[in-house]
Order: sequence, then structure tokens, then C-alpha cells
Amino acid sequence: MLRAARFAKLAPVSQAARLLSTSQASKATASSAAAATAGPISSTLDRATLTIRDGPVFHGKSFGANTNISGEAVFTTSLVGYPESMTDPSYRGQIIVFTQPLIGNYGVPSSTARDEFNLLKYFESPHVQCIGIVVADAAMKYSHWTAVESLGEWCKREGVAAISGVDTRAIVTFLRERGSSLARITVGEEYDADEDEAFLDPGAINLVHKVSTKAPFHVSAGANAEAHVAVIDCGVKENILRSLVSRGASATVFPYDYPIHKIAHHFDGIFISNGPGDPTHCSSTVYNLKKTMDTYNGPIFGICLGHQLLALASGAKTIKLKYGNRAHNIPALDLMTGQCHITSQNHGYAVDASTLPSYFKEYFVNLNDQSNEGMIHESRPIFSTQFHPEAKGGPLDSAFLFDKYMADVRAYKAVQGSPLDNLPSPLLVDILSKERVGVEVNPQA
Repeated sequence: MLRAARFAKLAPVSQAARLLSTSQASKATASSAAAATAGPISSTLDRATLTIRDGPVFHGKSFGANTNISGEAVFTTSLVGYPESMTDPSYRGQIIVFTQPLIGNYGVPSSTARDEFNLLKYFESPHVQCIGIVVADAAMKYSHWTAVESLGEWCKREGVAAISGVDTRAIVTFLRERGSSLARITVGEEYDADEDEAFLDPGAINLVHKVSTKAPFHVSAGANAEAHVAVIDCGVKENILRSLVSRGASATVFPYDYPIHKIAHHFDGIFISNGPGDPTHCSSTVYNLKKTMDTYNGPIFGICLGHQLLALASGAKTIKLKYGNRAHNIPALDLMTGQCHITSQNHGYAVDASTLPSYFKEYFVNLNDQSNEGMIHESRPIFSTQFHPEAKGGPLDSAFLFDKYMADVRAYKAVQGSPLDNLPSPLLVDILSKERVGVEVNPQA
């Protein structure tokens, strides 16, 4: 009792000390920020303006390319992983607003470094896919053992507009209330928000056509190859391919509209990748998948856009979410096991679970907004997820789904006969390209 009384008397004093310390730290931080703003770095940056269509206007400083761009403004709450996010083809045509206040402090790694599978080591595609980024505070100096350039230098080299010194809290609040909106970043001038032609809608075009390979290419699993899968490239991330080949599945990657049903029997499994935009633009892919499910009994696995396309091919419908799900910490409930997984996500559309045919069960559900996060066939080895089990960046809680897919592949091969039947021929491996073919580099194209 005496000890408790003693702590009770000390508590107000400790609380006052903490408040005083916090106040002094805030003043010191404010002084430092003011000094930094008045310093030589910020004075060399051009004026930049973020204009949201039928919404607010934000003034800041440009630290990227000296170019005016227009696209869909979306936000991500990811704390790290900006190089991976910016090179993710699913962000094609979008302006990324980062809620993390400081971006760029660990710089940007090499854009050419490759791993043992000849896949990009640090990026999810060879070039930046978003057309612009918005941050509260851009780090002009960086420190990391893999870094070779600053975020600003990278944006300038890739032709990506970048604005800092804006209130990202206010921007995200608006986007949450209004929904993902068309926006522009202009450098050195203020654009008239009333001019409709100033705002380009990437959702009105087939973005998948821009990010998909234009010819097949092959990624070998090397000496550990035990299977051969066909990947439908709607904007596939490097780590998805890595997740397949590192588990022993050599991958031949096809354009998004390739008539895969005509050659599916040559493969031990079919995989449908992630990608950008409205899934209904990919009508040819949906048709090909429907024909494939009618004639092919092997395993099929889809991720993100691949999940949506598989659902459409099954007769379900998709919906556009108000502001989407873009983060590394979104809880998804496994309806088969009751387990919750923390997942990495990046999508603006979702499958309407109420429209799934009777032979598909809902597999995962988003515990934040209750949207659908996956489906699984009741009797065949077909399943898909809205989230990214390969992450990069983000948690690997759900990476076991690649193991599940490979288990389905092995089971299918066992039924089919010889485990070597579908392995790619050395001639095929030698002839095909080893990386994406003919993909448009310019994110504004």
C-alpha cells in the first residue's frame, strides 16, 4: 500500500516531465525542420502542385522529373518497400501517395542486379511503373548498403514526377472520403483544375496490354526443375516468378491474351499473374481462361488481377472499390482454417463474392472491409487470392500458398505419368528470351 501511494504521488510529476520533454522535443524538431526548409537543398527545388480533380490543390516542391503528369491518385500505408511498390506493374498509370512521412531515406538499389535465376534482385520490373509519387518529406540524403542513387535521382532518370512538402494526411483523408480520384502533378506552374482534358483516366484504357510481355519468355528453375508451368503475364512481379522457380517450377511466360487453352496440356500447371487496371478490359484473357477450365484438369493459381480474371471466367462479377487496398499489413481470414494472415495488397477492384458460382467457395475475406480475398474450387485444384502471397515488400505469412500450388502440381504430374513428360526441351529454353519482351518503358505511354 505504501509503495502504491508513493507511485501515485510520483505519477503526476512523471507525467509533467514527459509532457515537458515532448514539448521541448517538438520545438526542437520544428526548429530543425524550419532550418532545413530554409537550407540550400530546398531552395534549389522547383515549385510543384498536386491538383485533385473536383478537389483540393496542394503546393510543394518537385524532387523528381521536370514533367507534368496526370493519372489516378491512390494511397499506400506501407512503411517500407518504395522501390518494390514503384516498380510493381499493378501501379501503372497511378500517382502513389505515401502515408509514411519520410520516404527515400535508404535510397534506391541497383536496377540491373540479378539473382541466380536471372531475375531482378531488388525491383519487381525493370522500370518504374507509377507516373508520379507524393510524399510529405523526401530524404535528399540516403544510407543503405544496397543503395546506388537517391529516390530523387531515380525519379529524374525514369521520368517520374515527384512532389514533397505537402500534407499527405489531408490528401489521404480526402481520398478515403471521396475515393481514388484523378489528379495531376505540375512542375513550375499551377494547372487549371477546371480543364477536363488535364486529367487522364488510366482506368479507361487496357493497361495490361502495356505491361505484359509481347512474346513468350522462359525462366528456368535450373538443376532443381521438377515441373513446368505456364504463366499468363498480366504484369507479373519478379518475386512471383522467383517464388515459382525457387520451388522447382520452370516458368514459360506468355502474353496476357495468348490462347493458353490450345497448349495448356503441355504444362503441369497454369498461373495467372497480378496486373493493373479494370479486369473487364481483359476480355480475351477471360475467354481463354474459360476455355482452359473447360478442357484442362491441371492446377490453376491466380493472384490479384489473376484472381479477378479467373472469377470473371467462372461467371462471377467484379466491383471497383472506393479507395482500394494498398498496404503491407491487411488482415485476411482463411475461411478453411479460421487462421488470420497479415497480407501485402495492391488493388482497386475486387470480386463480388455473392456472384461466385456454386462450385467455387470463398477462400479468404478481408477483415478490414469484408471484401473478397480469394476463392477455391470445391473439387478441382483451382484457387486464387486477391492479396500477394509473394509480398516483396511485405510479410510472408501466406507464402505457403505457393507450396500448396506446387503440391497440386506434383499430384497432377503423378496422375499424368512420367515426372519428366512436361519439362521444357533444351531447344525451347535456348530459343526463348530470358526476360520480358517489348514492354513499354514510359509509364505515361
